[in-house]
Amino acid sequence: MDRGVVSKMLARVENWEQSADSRAVFLRCYMMMTENMLAGIEQGEFTDPAWVERLLNRFADYYFVALEAYDQDPASAPAIWRLAHLSTADAQVVALQKLLYGVNAHINYDLVLTLVDLLEPEWAALSEAQRLQRYTDHCAVNNVIGRTIDAVQDQVLEVSMPSMEFIDKLLGPLDELLISRLISQWREVVWESAVRLLNSTDPSDRHKIIQLVEADALRKADAIDFTNWRTALRELW
Repeated sequence: MDRGVVSKMLARVENWEQSADSRAVFLRCYMMMTENMLAGIEQGEFTDPAWVERLLNRFADYYFVALEAYDQDPASAPAIWRLAHLSTADAQVVALQKLLYGVNAHINYDLVLTLVDLLEPEWAALSEAQRLQRYTDHCAVNNVIGRTIDAVQDQVLEVSMPSMEFIDKLLGPLDELLISRLISQWREVVWESAVRLLNSTDPSDRHKIIQLVEADALRKADAIDFTNWRTALRELW
């Protein structure tokens, strides 16, 4: 990945932090994750680092394209991103929720499309072993996410939510494990959705799958509201 993408993220984060724009919460966390992914690539944590790097680039493209669309005309942005961006302007929404809204949109929606973009040109020609290799690299990202979560809590969330420090001390590593497990579960479903799209040749069927992906992400976003704990637990975990 061109390090310029990280610089682009940092410039936007600093601008948002200076203007008290809460969208900085998700993007700073995303930037930290991206930096750790790049370090993981350099340290040989993936079976096909070149493919993972292309995936990382394409993934970032989806974020910035949706952001540009929202800034120019909110109605033109994907519904899941409109909801995520709107949540950041709500004083009733705490930093953890703002982060989860962004993570939900980027993983449960963008990542499905990103995987299809990368895998579709090669999918039919890949052997089962090669497909498994791609899945293995997809799962290896969970390890990087796990390592990033604690730093995100310390460096981003506790700054915006002092109560998070108390929760961190009370629960120890349990809160990080819960969030890590949640994201890992989401990413497993994302892979399954991407494979369904890759295995479908009917444009109408593919459109329906994408609609289901978006609907599922929107349901999770509703659960992040936390007004109904039973719904939140069912949809998020």
